[in-house]
Amino acid sequence: MKIRSLAAMLAATVILPFAAAHATDLEVTHWWTSGGEAAAVAEFAKAFDATGNKWVDGAIAGAGGTARPIMVSRITGGDPMAATQFNHGRQAEELVEAGLMRDLTDVATRENWKDIIKPAGLLDSCTIDGKIYCVPVNIHSWQWLWLSNGAFEAAGVAVPKNWDEFVAAGPALEKAGIVPLAVGGQAWQAAGAFDVLMLALGGKDTFYKVYKDKDAEVAAGADVAKVFKAADDARRLSKGTNVQDWNQATNMVITGKAGGQIMGDWAQGEFALAGKVAVKDYSCLPGLGVNEVIATGGDAFYFPVLEDEEKSKAQEVLASTLVSPTAQVAFNLKKGSLPVRGDVDIAAANDCMKKGLDILAKGNVVEWVDQLLSADSQKQKEDLFSEFFANASMTPEDAQKRFADIIASAD
Repeated sequence: MKIRSLAAMLAATVILPFAAAHATDLEVTHWWTSGGEAAAVAEFAKAFDATGNKWVDGAIAGAGGTARPIMVSRITGGDPMAATQFNHGRQAEELVEAGLMRDLTDVATRENWKDIIKPAGLLDSCTIDGKIYCVPVNIHSWQWLWLSNGAFEAAGVAVPKNWDEFVAAGPALEKAGIVPLAVGGQAWQAAGAFDVLMLALGGKDTFYKVYKDKDAEVAAGADVAKVFKAADDARRLSKGTNVQDWNQATNMVITGKAGGQIMGDWAQGEFALAGKVAVKDYSCLPGLGVNEVIATGGDAFYFPVLEDEEKSKAQEVLASTLVSPTAQVAFNLKKGSLPVRGDVDIAAANDCMKKGLDILAKGNVVEWVDQLLSADSQKQKEDLFSEFFANASMTPEDAQKRFADIIASAD
């Protein structure tokens, strides 16, 4: 069944069961502000508005690192929004423990989320003490190297098939006036690129020993030293990026000003918005072409406890809408992510998205760092890699020692 016909058939299932006697406005906060992201979130707003309620958009610019403190401050300060985005994992853990987030177990049970949301780890990340506190809306994987076919053609070298070939092509790109690797100036981008290198080059076992088992000895060892050598290569290749936001770095790849970017599959939304076609205009290497494993991270929505009864009822409608088949298809095709439902038709997926679906179908997945480390430990790691990428005088050995110290105290 094609996407268009599926959407038409299911439109009534989004509208009829939840039609409201009168519209209830719900403010929804998120950090989806790039062109591709805005187009995607508009699909959620459209689906919720179709229920007779009203999505009041509360977009916060500056990505998660900027947005999350604002969101948390509002919730803890007594001015909660009706719903808010966080990443899968432990970012809202303290808010849940403080009793500030709604228990969605009744909604999840009524709609059989445990049967339709796949893989199971997505819902597990929403579960604390046996109760479900969030709605997973996508599967976003960080583990991609996006490549500008035009940039490599201009440099006179073949489009790389793996990380080693990419590093080897660096001098030719630089000679052609092209930045080999675009890495934006925000701390989370540098830390994320390192984590991708860790999984691709260090392997799943090492990745889990460091981030899941918090094994500081492994973090200080030879296997991770190889990852820091690769991070040093990435730092050198990214010199001259000179942009802050991730989508600005993606635009460098889109326009051929950069050869590649290590970034999550949300970058696909920017390529699509620019009219670029996978394989023809750009290439994608899951797992950096070395280790085709993707993480089951992504985004979820949490619902703060509200005193207003009508808004509380509408929160349940929104929770249901976010995982409805129509909304899942429309949102994820524009976001570049994979749907959390295994029972929807995504025939319209491009070639890169199909690679991700194939890896997911094979079960080659891992939990991502947001699911394994606390927000505090993540912040320490981001600070380290922000400094490492900005300061060429920091040696890989010094950075690894600090990294091992962070892992030793991580929770």
